[in-house]
Amino acid sequence: MKGAYSHPDAFWKTGARLDEYGINAVFVHSGSINAELAARVRSEGAKLYAEFATLNGKGYVEKHPEAWPVNEKGEPAPAATWFLGACPTEPGFRAWRMKLLAELLERYEVDGVWMDYLHWHAQFEDPAPVLPETCFSATCLGEFSRKTGIRIPAGTPAEQAKWILGRREKEWRAWRCSVIADWVGQIRAVIRTKRPGILLGNYQCPWRDADFGGARRRTLGLDLGLLAPLVDVMSPMLYHRRMGRSTGWVGESVEWLSRTLNSSAGKPPLIWPIVEAHKDPGDVNAGEFREALSQGRSGGATGVMMFTIGAVAKDPAQMKVLKELYNRW
Repeated sequence: MKGAYSHPDAFWKTGARLDEYGINAVFVHSGSINAELAARVRSEGAKLYAEFATLNGKGYVEKHPEAWPVNEKGEPAPAATWFLGACPTEPGFRAWRMKLLAELLERYEVDGVWMDYLHWHAQFEDPAPVLPETCFSATCLGEFSRKTGIRIPAGTPAEQAKWILGRREKEWRAWRCSVIADWVGQIRAVIRTKRPGILLGNYQCPWRDADFGGARRRTLGLDLGLLAPLVDVMSPMLYHRRMGRSTGWVGESVEWLSRTLNSSAGKPPLIWPIVEAHKDPGDVNAGEFREALSQGRSGGATGVMMFTIGAVAKDPAQMKVLKELYNRW
């Protein structure tokens, strides 16, 4: 898989074609897909994958405050720098998301769905991530008690949160991971009903088990052992510049993920990383872009894509690198 992330309009405006550059897969936000885009992508020999903003609450929670995530103080959790999640157990939000997914699959013959923002409210794409404690809404507290059989003492949400984190933290963390896995299971079920046979992938936090005190599982609710059997492809978000890392970290992370997934029982999902081309923050020059793509394709990965094709289209040197590598591969 030699992919391009984001709508390819800027790329097309340079006069380029997908097949000319060796691009055989395009990943586009579901809200930007239309019949014209789908037809052109296919006419140039590429598959079309829909990015699905799974637990992104922006635009919804403002109108439906019952879906706003609640922190350990019993208050609405502040938005991160640019992200605001939703309460994963709020039934109205979940029904709305599944309805959007079903409508997408009924309308367009996409080749797969890529879950984005698949985690509890937090922001991990920066060197200093935002890692709040959530969600202590009435629906989350009720579901936690119902699923685990743990009776939470009466009190304010803040008091109940303190009791859970002090007395039942292990069960709380495990339950939060099961909630995310349940979302994936339901999305997979919708896909099997509406468009069986297409791929289910996810844009995955690239942290290893011990990074940031185990925050991938502890805070984001991402247990690779639970998720691996449910998805066909994992796409770690290896934005080396944004996360304050080197291009070498990209390849190391792919190797770690490959070892981790292959150590579990069953067939592991494919690994198609997404690497950085964007020039904010910093300037990812052509040489750095070449190395990021090459590192992303290493270590057991069977595909790679960049964030974003629009950024590459603005840089003739990056365009040259993209064409050379993708056609050679």
